Amino acid sequence: MKKYDPTKDEKKIRKFWAMKKIYSFDKKSNRKIYSIDTPPPTVSGKMHIGHAFSYSQQDFIARFKRMRGFNVFYPFGTDDNGLPTERLVENLKKVKSKDMSRTNFIKLCLETIKKITPDFIEDWKNIGSSCDFDLSYSTIDENSRRISQSSFLEMCKKGEAYKAEFPTIWCPECQTSIAQAELEDKELPSLFSTLKFECYGEELLIATTRPELLGACVAVFVHPDDKKYKSLVGKKAKVPLFDFEVPIIADKSADPEKGTGILMICSYGDKYDVEAVAKHKLEPRIILDKSGKLTNEGYKGLEIKEARKKILEELEKKKLIKEQKQITHTVNVHDKCGTEIEFIPTEQWFIKILDKKKELLAQGKKVKWHPEHMRKRYENWIKGLSWDWNISRERHFGIPIPVWYCKECNEIILPLEKELPVDPIETKKNCPKCKQTTIPEEKVLDTWATSSLTPQIASSLVNNKIKIPYSLRPQAHDIIRTWAFYTIVKSHYHERSVPWKNIAISGFVTLKGEKMSKSKGNVVDPRKIIDEFGADALRLWASNSKLGEDLDYQEKDLITGKKFINKLINSSKFVFMNLNGKPKKPKKLEHLDSLFLDRLACSANESGKYFEKYEYSQAKAIIEEFFWKDFCDNYLEIVKKRIYQGKGNSKLSAQYALYTGLLGIIKMFAPIVPFVTEHVYQEYFRKHEGEKSIHISSWPEIRFSAIDDTKWDNDWSTFIEILSKVRQEKTAAKKSMNSEIILSIPSKMRIFLTEESGILEDLKNVTNAREIKEGKFRVEFIE
Repeated sequence: MKKYDPTKDEKKIRKFWAMKKIYSFDKKSNRKIYSIDTPPPTVSGKMHIGHAFSYSQQDFIARFKRMRGFNVFYPFGTDDNGLPTERLVENLKKVKSKDMSRTNFIKLCLETIKKITPDFIEDWKNIGSSCDFDLSYSTIDENSRRISQSSFLEMCKKGEAYKAEFPTIWCPECQTSIAQAELEDKELPSLFSTLKFECYGEELLIATTRPELLGACVAVFVHPDDKKYKSLVGKKAKVPLFDFEVPIIADKSADPEKGTGILMICSYGDKYDVEAVAKHKLEPRIILDKSGKLTNEGYKGLEIKEARKKILEELEKKKLIKEQKQITHTVNVHDKCGTEIEFIPTEQWFIKILDKKKELLAQGKKVKWHPEHMRKRYENWIKGLSWDWNISRERHFGIPIPVWYCKECNEIILPLEKELPVDPIETKKNCPKCKQTTIPEEKVLDTWATSSLTPQIASSLVNNKIKIPYSLRPQAHDIIRTWAFYTIVKSHYHERSVPWKNIAISGFVTLKGEKMSKSKGNVVDPRKIIDEFGADALRLWASNSKLGEDLDYQEKDLITGKKFINKLINSSKFVFMNLNGKPKKPKKLEHLDSLFLDRLACSANESGKYFEKYEYSQAKAIIEEFFWKDFCDNYLEIVKKRIYQGKGNSKLSAQYALYTGLLGIIKMFAPIVPFVTEHVYQEYFRKHEGEKSIHISSWPEIRFSAIDDTKWDNDWSTFIEILSKVRQEKTAAKKSMNSEIILSIPSKMRIFLTEESGILEDLKNVTNAREIKEGKFRVEFIE
């Protein structure tokens, strides 16, 4: 066998898989289908280590299910209609979308995506992903646009989607509305200023971190039970610097223990302001535009931080600041760019979810979560929702919202299904009622409004042969609130079903305990890892993590993985150096060989059970223990005597056990390290076995004896115990491992004294063995 080189041989194996279509979904087969709603990665240039980590883990399951006889439906999609893709195109092409017409920018995006996607997908092939890459989709392709717009139309007609003007969560940097799920918390420093409001000539102290919103103040709240301010309820407070008064209202949201106990209500500082204004039917004062600049007199055109600085200077000059202190507090930022969000009234499209909380919680319980505790994140997210799902975005690139508006009769015009996909900007439509020219909707759908339909999009690739619910949704824990939640929402509305039976949640990759990110400069490139260690070593590292748990990247784990691959190659060489092809099954297996093969069957059975539960790290631990301890450390060593010196049935039994054992080992390892196991299979087993690839062969389930699990496992363990003690005694006595010995064996180990067992013959130079009814196991040396 030639030297195995992951860099060269993995490439050859990938070509072999593609040429032979090893992972193709068989549309005509009657075998039971195992369907995977695969995460479509965002087209962002190249794969990152988190992708390699989580996609390897889901691939372990796909490969295992394929070996269990399932017809695995495992398509590959790319998510390329979102803001990250838009920004990538802007960076690559040195343009700004807002400086181009929508038509021209969309055209540029589609051309760029078409060019870069093949290289992007290659990264997934390089890590050994067993997706059916012939079944692929893009969330911006024509088919996805049609399905997404059809979903929107259906929800409009049922009254589940609606348009309304509302204080929207707005990103001034990205110039678009965003959904609650796109918010992240960020700790930022701020100045906490206690300002002097006035109430009938008396000071009224109110603390705030946002003095720039004084011009947007619409009320102040005091707690109804706060005796200090009870007499002020119903009166007016004069806003410092500004010549207007606002009502003083009793409301329990004012916390007497926080700040001065008085709350300033503005339109709009945060979501509590939005709720307060609506609750008390207050007239809003809007002083921020969509670019995050002030519009009120004296501060017009200033960005928020500039206005804050100027207002504080003016307040200080007029001695309207009682005190100030530096604090650190949590603010909401847009997860795509890290910019602090604002609340700005805009017209947007929404999907109803607030009135469906109970139903959506019930749907979450119908899905089997792996690990189970991750369901709590889903439930907590639903319980904390404050708004319906905002699905419209002010962007150039995305799936257009298929709507036209009539100015004359205020009619909302929807296209026919047969017209989809459609872009209202490029398609003229007259109002069916008054026949006047209509105005096209310019907004596009939120990317999650389409990504939430991945089960429907993927099923459409095979004429909807795949039915919902799917078998599995694999994904990371950070997008439970988005991808998992929104997919459940859409499936509930369209299918009246959960989208999948199981959801497997992966964690993050960390470096020295910190989540990797470009901003921190602690990113590890999976391409470089594969070049140095091979994809199998990377996958073996990824299998160390339990579902839902983060895993720290350490290079020593990759080195360990590479050592394992070398060990598997070398042990395979040893086995086949001592075989002439595939050995026949002997008339009778020697007892030790039978125990070894039963131990193999037990390992396959136990690891298979863990794979079934998506606990691949536990499965790997069992397989590794069998390989290193039972096979390499023990069986290979003790069987050498019969392999080299044995004759007849005794030698044939050892050869059969070696062949069968190694085949079982590479089958068990195949889901985790697909390249090296395929290499060994093709080099040694292909000509003797029926399948063209190990990855479409069956999982080892054969039992080799009628001995019950407990008995043969005890027998094997007892033999290993004897072997270990013999080695220990020889080492302690500084004797050669070939030294002749006499064994004294306790009665509980008497099976090894029987002539039928033949096991002691495999131990080197055991001259005699005797049973002792009392006392401990002893080794005596013959001088």
